[in-house]
Amino acid sequence: MNINNLFVHINYCNMRQANEPWKYRPKITRTLDHHELLLVTGGNGYITIDNKIYNAKEGMLFYICSNIKQSIESDLKNPLYFISVHFSYVDVIFSDNKWDIRNETKGLPLNPIQEVRDCYQINYIFRKMVESWNEKLPDYEFVSKTLLQQLIFEIYRNKKRENHNYSVSLKIENIIKYMRENINAKITLNELSNSAQLSPTYLSRVFKDNTGYSIIEFFNKMKIDKAKELIIDGNKKVKEVANEVGFSDEFYFSRIFKKMEGISPTEFYSKNVHDV
Repeated sequence: MNINNLFVHINYCNMRQANEPWKYRPKITRTLDHHELLLVTGGNGYITIDNKIYNAKEGMLFYICSNIKQSIESDLKNPLYFISVHFSYVDVIFSDNKWDIRNETKGLPLNPIQEVRDCYQINYIFRKMVESWNEKLPDYEFVSKTLLQQLIFEIYRNKKRENHNYSVSLKIENIIKYMRENINAKITLNELSNSAQLSPTYLSRVFKDNTGYSIIEFFNKMKIDKAKELIIDGNKKVKEVANEVGFSDEFYFSRIFKKMEGISPTEFYSKNVHDV
């Protein structure tokens, strides 16, 4: 799934604070019909997910998919405390000028457990989101959902940083910068791979892992985004816009534009630009 298409709904948030004593109870195994992110903020205990037992301590982040057996057991001498959010999500895709909603499937592309002790941004967003939910100020639901979107993005980005060599991530960022600065040019895969000193095959794979798009898809997306800006802000013909974003063939440009936006450049102009 492409995490850029995510739309979330918060079921509820939970916070067990350090000064809140656990009420002793036998370990209860449960299965939820939604997803859960849980950040351990202190104490010790055990969290069981799908029959796998994990040691829970400060800085551990757990992602529990829907319909998975889970249980929490606290150390009575050093009680566990944490913050958590229970949520559902769908994929919302805009294609061919239509919205398409796809229900959640296997779960988000996140690790079931990771350590974020030194990841300030994840800690900060998580606490801010739960505080917003619990305070129940006006528009708290919208604010909390926006923060959850940010939280999932930060967790996902942190996962990618751990899974990929940091120098490779920097090379991907430099390639995107180069694309942006040469939006009106034609760039080949070999040109980019030589610049990044990576093989074309490896570059193609890590680029898609980092962005969710192939190199050509991403570059065309950048071009079409720029073209929409030029169409709305300027008074240019389709051929002129195509040339400015690196397409020598206006008909090929129009085909790519319609494939991505669901309408032609001319239709896009008609829908968005009106004479006063």
